[in-house]
Amino acid sequence: MVNKVLAAFIGIDGLFVSMGAIMLGFSIIVQQTCFNAPTDGNEAARDLLYQKFPFTAGIVNAVFIFVTFLTTIPALATNSRTWLKLAAYLVVVDAIFTLGIGVNLWILTLRMKDEFQQIWISQPANVQDMMQTAFNCCGFFNSSSPAFVTDATCPSPAAAALMKGCSTPLNSFGNTFVDNIFTAMFGMVGIDTVFIMAIACLLKDRKERERFRYIDEKSGARGTF
Repeated sequence: MVNKVLAAFIGIDGLFVSMGAIMLGFSIIVQQTCFNAPTDGNEAARDLLYQKFPFTAGIVNAVFIFVTFLTTIPALATNSRTWLKLAAYLVVVDAIFTLGIGVNLWILTLRMKDEFQQIWISQPANVQDMMQTAFNCCGFFNSSSPAFVTDATCPSPAAAALMKGCSTPLNSFGNTFVDNIFTAMFGMVGIDTVFIMAIACLLKDRKERERFRYIDEKSGARGTF
């Protein structure tokens, strides 16, 4: 008969290491591509936001997840509770680490307009042009602060003055985009929490099995006299 506690642990363990693989792949791929020249305004805004992300911390966290997963292999191969306890401690550390990354991204949403203002000022005219076109706006706060870039969306000062500034649509875009990312990070913390509970259940199950085995061995020893 399949041990349901052990089966649940194995399933969550697989989910846990899959989470690490996703985090590692995402961090490496995006870190390598976010500095590429954008082809449109949405891509420019997204990649410029990505450049603010703590990808190095994400890679370190993913590696830590793999190390934690490796400690669960001897825990499964043997009945030792020591490896399980070690894995539990490492999962707690990982959960705190992941939570810290999520909080870092959440803080980014609180100062999104200031971040985009600095981003906007530092961009060349062609990138500002792409974002003006994509978000149908002129300038940042308004057409004159900072001054708009002349393009098809903002062909003249008079036309640009009738358009909204890019700060509001960029802020909305950035908040929605980063919200999805840090929500995913908090979801990973939830997986860590479930994994800790699964380890606790398996520890309890193994402790009870050891106690019953000890009782059976003691009863068998008495039966020989």
